[in-house]
Amino acid sequence: MTCRDKTVIKTDLAPAAIGPYSVAVAGGPFVFTAGQLGIDPKTGNLVEGGIEAETRQALKNLSSILEAANSCLENVVKTTVFLRDINDFAKMNAIYGEFFTENPPARSAVQVAALPKNGAVEIEAIGLTNKD
Repeated sequence: MTCRDKTVIKTDLAPAAIGPYSVAVAGGPFVFTAGQLGIDPKTGNLVEGGIEAETRQALKNLSSILEAANSCLENVVKTTVFLRDINDFAKMNAIYGEFFTENPPARSAVQVAALPKNGAVEIEAIGLTNKD
């Protein structure tokens, strides 16, 4: 068996992993992010303001991680959105649409029993890197 190269992505512009995982891993033409909560990377706490503020911060965190991986939101091909309450879908979707304005990625959205730090939303992404 031959092992392939993978690159662990790190950035101070997004929250550090809170467990034994990487915030993102790049391999081949892809970058895979861990789920991002609406955590302010400076404080380590969830932002205040409910689902809209948490969604906005989670997507800012994803953007910073993708940039550290030589990618960007425009290169995202798939996201998964985890919601504490599916009734927040429309509010989350309105903010999500501000970040993915044209040619949005494929997406799944599901309600979960709970999220870390009692977050309202967590978003993970798969994107293409800009590496040649």
